[in-house]
Amino acid sequence: EVQLVESGGGLVQPGGSLRLSCAASGFTFGSYDMSWVRQAPGKGPEWVSAIHAGSGNTYYVDSVKGRFTISRDNAKNTVYLQMSSLEPEDTAVYHCNARILSQLYWGQGTQVTVSS
Repeated sequence: EVQLVESGGGLVQPGGSLRLSCAASGFTFGSYDMSWVRQAPGKGPEWVSAIHAGSGNTYYVDSVKGRFTISRDNAKNTVYLQMSSLEPEDTAVYHCNARILSQLYWGQGTQVTVSS
């Protein structure tokens, strides 16, 4: 059974940092691209970042470039999202996801709130 479990969210002041983690199980983690998607209150999901399985190439939505860094540790079956210079507009539930054999799997998400 595929499982994705996010952690690391919380309340942070503007300009602060958080590191999100997503622990994966039930599939060959190192063989699949991983993504982070966020959903702010009252809005649809927004893709944030992705990391390629083989090359390790990374991709970001323009609004987080230079502030967020995605990485993965295949030995720990975990993908990370390091977030810096956080802004109130980054407030959302953050989910990791993976497309495996044409099915998109999501974790339950972790809440990030940026507020003074």
